[in-house]
Amino acid sequence: MDVSGWVVVQRAGVVVAFVLAAAAVVAADRPSGRWGAALRRRFVLGVPWGSLLTLLGVLAVYLFVQGGLGHWYNPLTLPFRAWSYFYPLGVLTAAFAHNGPGHLVGNLVGAAAFAPLAEYAWGHFPRERGATSFGSWRTNPYVRAFVVFPAVVFVVGVLSAAFAIGPIIGFSGVVFAFAGFALVNYPFGTVVALAGGSVVRTVYTAVQTPQLTAGGRPAYITPWWADIAIQGHAFGLFVGVLLGAAVVRSRPRDARPSALRLWTATVIFGVQQSLWAVYWYRGGDTYVLYRAVGVGLVAVAAVVVTYTVVGSDRSVLEGAFDGAFAHRRWQAGAACLILVTGAMTGPAVVANLYTADDGGLPGETVTVRDYEVTYAEGVTNGMTAAVDVSAFGETTAVNTSGVVVRSEERGIWTTAVTKGRLAFGGRAAVVLGGVGWRETVYALRDGWTVTGGNTTYRVLLSHEGSARVVYTADPVRAGPVVGGRNVSVAAAPQGYYLRVTRENETVAARLPADNRSVTLDGLTFTREKRKLFVEYGENGETRLQIAKRETYK
Repeated sequence: MDVSGWVVVQRAGVVVAFVLAAAAVVAADRPSGRWGAALRRRFVLGVPWGSLLTLLGVLAVYLFVQGGLGHWYNPLTLPFRAWSYFYPLGVLTAAFAHNGPGHLVGNLVGAAAFAPLAEYAWGHFPRERGATSFGSWRTNPYVRAFVVFPAVVFVVGVLSAAFAIGPIIGFSGVVFAFAGFALVNYPFGTVVALAGGSVVRTVYTAVQTPQLTAGGRPAYITPWWADIAIQGHAFGLFVGVLLGAAVVRSRPRDARPSALRLWTATVIFGVQQSLWAVYWYRGGDTYVLYRAVGVGLVAVAAVVVTYTVVGSDRSVLEGAFDGAFAHRRWQAGAACLILVTGAMTGPAVVANLYTADDGGLPGETVTVRDYEVTYAEGVTNGMTAAVDVSAFGETTAVNTSGVVVRSEERGIWTTAVTKGRLAFGGRAAVVLGGVGWRETVYALRDGWTVTGGNTTYRVLLSHEGSARVVYTADPVRAGPVVGGRNVSVAAAPQGYYLRVTRENETVAARLPADNRSVTLDGLTFTREKRKLFVEYGENGETRLQIAKRETYK
């Protein structure tokens, strides 16, 4: 059997295995309509319509707004991030847009796991005895299913973008709000949903890539925790907890979850979802993770959540301090939760009131409508330096190196491709655009590494078939002294030059083409494909490699 046919068989086998397993479980359990009846008591026709509309809406944004339908693996993202309050399009779309298919599928699976639980807890039908479903628009099941639930999801999504630090993108803030709402209503059910989401992602991966052959290979990666929008996740979770707590506390006390169940489930959820991954960006490619602090915060936050949801009506300060200063225990927990949420959103409000630096970009730029693209090294980040704050040895004013994209009209200033990533791959695509249009600028790097390890290089930006050199690195000197002479390689917009220096006198010439030679001050340089050799001595009897072309992965 050919490999492609075997892959199809494996994919079909995974699907068939799960279908047969589900049928076998249903046959063994013999629900006799119990499951359907339970769903119909809370959902119109037993279907979580609000959750389905939400999932379809997020998918539609990816396919039709970001252009994922025609560019599934490379959607347009820059204009759909929440850059500042002065760019409303980004604030309105950031929570519903995604970086790529992996990001999208991960959030859709998370939403599919937690949203129906949250919708079930809230319900399309009122819980109160004797309440009339069609008595008003607030209790109308169709309004609750098709209007109110999706509207609340949209509002939470916009809030998660508006109160996030940095230009976030992705539905995860809302997914965490779903989880928070579900967590306080069904603690262990949420933990099961969390594990179920992991199973679904694994099954999806098994269908997508049934067989994988892998080996060690170099790769350029940032720490996994540096890709987590921890502040946005925590904000979404706390918003969901507060909304869920309002629902839970409207029920009789015996219908609420126990404190132990809720605290345990909250800790499990927080740890599994990496809410402990508190980190800071130091600029360049450097990040610092505060693991111990983060784990401690998860445990404390779980206590606050527990008291907010199941705390008693007894006063926190009983006895002599009762009276004007007395607060019920659950109110104290809710107050703490609101204060923590406010503390997280405060810095975001300040940061989002500033727009990107409107100073000139260094060096040559490529302009695409309202975007400017260039390459720079060691420049101050035009977004993080908007509010210069220093604390605990860290600062918001950091330097950055790489492909810089700016749009004054949109308030965008970002390092689209870091120096390290471009040096690793040698080529990167920067997708620019807006609603209804997209264009791509390619960043290209070439360079020469001299004996001794130093590299000089050029960065070119290519757009619509025209390439322009926008950056040249400093010259580099080879380690060995050849016949009393220092040899250097220098990058220039026109190409690369050899420099030979002796006693403060320098001669230079273009680096020779393949299989060609050039002689400078008695040294003969010969290029053989990607390597450069030098010959010296009376008859050129000494020969050594002096440089080689930079290679990329």
